[in-house]
Amino acid sequence: MVIPKAVRDAAGVAAGAEVDVEFRDGRIEIEPATVPMRVVKHGRRARIDAPAGMPVLTRDDVRDVLERTRR
Repeated sequence: MVIPKAVRDAAGVAAGAEVDVEFRDGRIEIEPATVPMRVVKHGRRARIDAPAGMPVLTRDDVRDVLERTRR
């Protein structure tokens, strides 16, 4: 399935990215595919473990995302 570039850009979906497609209420809905993750507790702290091959996010990466979504 080809999603027009303008639509992908607006949705934040990269070319070739996996998507979930569902049929609801007479409409086709397309969303970025979810990645299975789990929360692992370490004493009073917790971390999220993602499958192998996922990019590692640094504190700076997370800060950048938070700043972009707050604008």
